[in-house]
Amino acid sequence: MADALLSIVLDRLASLIQQQIHQEVSLVVGVETEIQSLTDTLQVVRAVVADAEKRQVKEELVKVWLQRLKDITYQMDDVLDEWSTSLLKSQIERPESPSMSKKKVSSCIPSPCICFKRVAGRRDIALKIKDIKQQVDDIANQSNGFNFTSRFGNEEPQRLITISAVDISAVCGRDKDRDTILRQLLGKSCEQNLGLYTISVVGMGGIGKTTLAQLAFNHDKVKAHFDKRIWVCVSDPFVPIRILRAILEALQGQSSDLHDPEALQQKIQESIEGKKFILVLDDVWTEDYQLWEQLKNCLNCGGGGSRILVTTRSESVARMMRSAYVHSLGSLPLEQCRALFSQIAFCGKSTDKIEELEEIGKKIADKCKGLPLAVKALGSLMQSKNNKQDWENVLNSEMWELDVFEKKLSPALLLSYYDLPPPLKQCFSYCAVFPKDHSIERDDLIKLWMAQSYLNSKAGREMETIGREYFENLAARSFFQDFQKDEEGNIVRCKMHDIVHDFAQFLTNNECLIVEDDCENLKTNLSRQKCRHATVIVHGSTRSSFSVNNARNLHTLLVVFNNGYRIDPLDSFQQFKYLRAMDLSKDTSIIKLPREVGEFIHLRYLNLSYCRRLETLPETISELCNLQTLNVRYCRKLKKLPEGIRSLINLRHLQIRADSCMLRDLPKGVGRLTSLRTLSFFIVGDENGSDVCKIEEIRNLKELRELEITGLSKVEDAGEAEKAELKNKEQLYGLTLNFLPWRSQPVGMKEVAEALQPHPNLKSLRIESYQVEEWPRWMMEPSLLQLTQLFLSDCDRCQCLPPLGDLPLLESLKIKWMEQVKYVGGEFLGSSSKIAFPRLKHLSFEDILEWENWEVKEEKGRKVMPCLLSVEIIGSPKLTAVPDLLLQRTPPIKLDLNHKKIEWAKEEIGGSS
Repeated sequence: MADALLSIVLDRLASLIQQQIHQEVSLVVGVETEIQSLTDTLQVVRAVVADAEKRQVKEELVKVWLQRLKDITYQMDDVLDEWSTSLLKSQIERPESPSMSKKKVSSCIPSPCICFKRVAGRRDIALKIKDIKQQVDDIANQSNGFNFTSRFGNEEPQRLITISAVDISAVCGRDKDRDTILRQLLGKSCEQNLGLYTISVVGMGGIGKTTLAQLAFNHDKVKAHFDKRIWVCVSDPFVPIRILRAILEALQGQSSDLHDPEALQQKIQESIEGKKFILVLDDVWTEDYQLWEQLKNCLNCGGGGSRILVTTRSESVARMMRSAYVHSLGSLPLEQCRALFSQIAFCGKSTDKIEELEEIGKKIADKCKGLPLAVKALGSLMQSKNNKQDWENVLNSEMWELDVFEKKLSPALLLSYYDLPPPLKQCFSYCAVFPKDHSIERDDLIKLWMAQSYLNSKAGREMETIGREYFENLAARSFFQDFQKDEEGNIVRCKMHDIVHDFAQFLTNNECLIVEDDCENLKTNLSRQKCRHATVIVHGSTRSSFSVNNARNLHTLLVVFNNGYRIDPLDSFQQFKYLRAMDLSKDTSIIKLPREVGEFIHLRYLNLSYCRRLETLPETISELCNLQTLNVRYCRKLKKLPEGIRSLINLRHLQIRADSCMLRDLPKGVGRLTSLRTLSFFIVGDENGSDVCKIEEIRNLKELRELEITGLSKVEDAGEAEKAELKNKEQLYGLTLNFLPWRSQPVGMKEVAEALQPHPNLKSLRIESYQVEEWPRWMMEPSLLQLTQLFLSDCDRCQCLPPLGDLPLLESLKIKWMEQVKYVGGEFLGSSSKIAFPRLKHLSFEDILEWENWEVKEEKGRKVMPCLLSVEIIGSPKLTAVPDLLLQRTPPIKLDLNHKKIEWAKEEIGGSS
């Protein structure tokens, strides 16, 4: 991890030197020499870091040395980022072009006061660099006493090895355990007993307790047997009110705003009274019976035969909970352990290679001591290695000699971690900032990595693309689990196993901190540690603030608001001047951000989503020239964005929900944000407004990947629409065209739609509120050859559907609210290909109220929808039949007709050729 930090600093040093040369901006005399000497020393230190990171596990002094190195590296990063920001601001303030009038140029010349501040600022930076140089020299001298093994100083970072994440569909070796738990859950002998019947699964971390509970919880017999099924991850600490809220949310299927314990208990009792339920409490640690009793008392009203299934590492917990049955989960049997390892490690390897490595593989699997988590980690590691010598090196590694199983640190994880390139080590260890069992959004995690400068965008590659590769590589190596995927099979969110999370916390030592308590505890914890990344999970019901004088060096602050607790950002956050990432999402107390937020010059990630009372952002936000991500989704009362937002030249993701805020326009000048990749809300300004965005500003946003345009009915002239130049945006893969608000006479709407033809590279398209009888020409011919997802909604005047069957890659099609459509037939299938809808998997119709007839004919030599998996038809009361062609599929498709499942629909659907 220190290696990755040093790499970031060295890259920044090189970049700043080049900037200084090109911009002719120099610091005080002599600093150039200091910088070159600092660079040389850092290169020498970096050469021994890999050896130091391996030795820190056994040698405490090496661990202390590494911690000191990381501390000074963070300080260097802060100073260099301050310097970089100073250069960036001076660049922004320069005249836009040489042709500007003398009057305008003179107005751009900074005042003497500002110039003095800049000189003073540069001198301050120079002094900090000299001080850091002295400390780095001291650290380098210290390293000589450890006799570290060096590597080449100019060694290039290890290239990522692509491996595949193996989907383990069958869980090896747990059939007997599963059947035993099922007998306890479904047995009738104890149904009349008073009190709750509790079953506990006890075993060491990584042994498979949660997996076993999932097997039972999701079993068909369990689904049929219980009226209510509830799953809650408890972890540590055991907070009854948090668990009560989780139970209620599981019962209701939605989040709850209740914070009063009595109200929560009442709602839960109303939901389960007289009903047979199963409640899984996963990962329980507390041995305090009083805490358990608070929870148990509100569950006694359930029906006879209700069950509570607990997973825990401690037999004392099982006894405290008065478990009627305790199941001790042992290690995987040797043969099952080897089978699981082989399934992962030999995936994609040739028969000859498997024969060559099989015996070594068995020995490696045996070293995992029957722990499934360790087996998966080692299997994923070995999948990327084809050389016999590499396999023998893992088998004979000194890591196996470490007595670390009892310390919650698996040699398998150590081996997998040390095999990672330095940037991936940094990205993985950063995940220690999340609480245990936290659902990690892939895209948010990548944006947080970007904010910390972990994603090097050399060779012109997108940081977001590199981030996705890093994420997938970590997922394939079993550092992530519990994947949720989108329709295309991409992972969108995941979790970390507790043991993996413990390992990440071990690596970060005091750098990442999670505090789940009151403000006094927060103050104590942050003050005594050199913390750089913190998550604050606060509970309570009173408004408060905190001030932590010794935590000024935070780079990340993620605040999780529970139970109505509120923190005043003005009092709390103005001290954290080095923040790169701040997440205040779901704080419903914030009405406006303080103007002091403009002092957070290092800030790159600002998440204010779900701050439902937020009305305005301060103009000082324009000072955040490093900002990459601004998320104000679901800020329902947000009325306007600051005029100065056009100064955020590094902004890459502006995330807004068009249907969940009070914004009526965007400020003029958004077209200057040429770094934008995501613009999820572009509302066309009123034609009479002079200070609002016009559609032509989209022209300069050449890097857009995702774009939503709302208010297209205001664009009456096709020439004006053409200025957006959508057809030239090769990078754009996701587009929404929304023609709201409607006009009584949609004059010129078709011409405007014609002018908004996207580039053929587009992959996802939404068209909403299109009020013309005819579709634009580019919808009537197969021009969008890369399109995989299409959603048509509220197109009330359209009487027929476009020939979408000609789209060769379309996989998901949703059609909603088409009031004039009565017949769907051959025109829908198209005519230019031998296969209509050759890739379509999911087809959905909703609220096609007048739809009466649907004909699908498979002509000779032409197939129709050969890959179809599911059809959903909701709210079409006049449609009485579906085509026979769909009903006769083998295997049958999954059909949902007006909310009623066809009795023969299979639960697991496979494609047909």
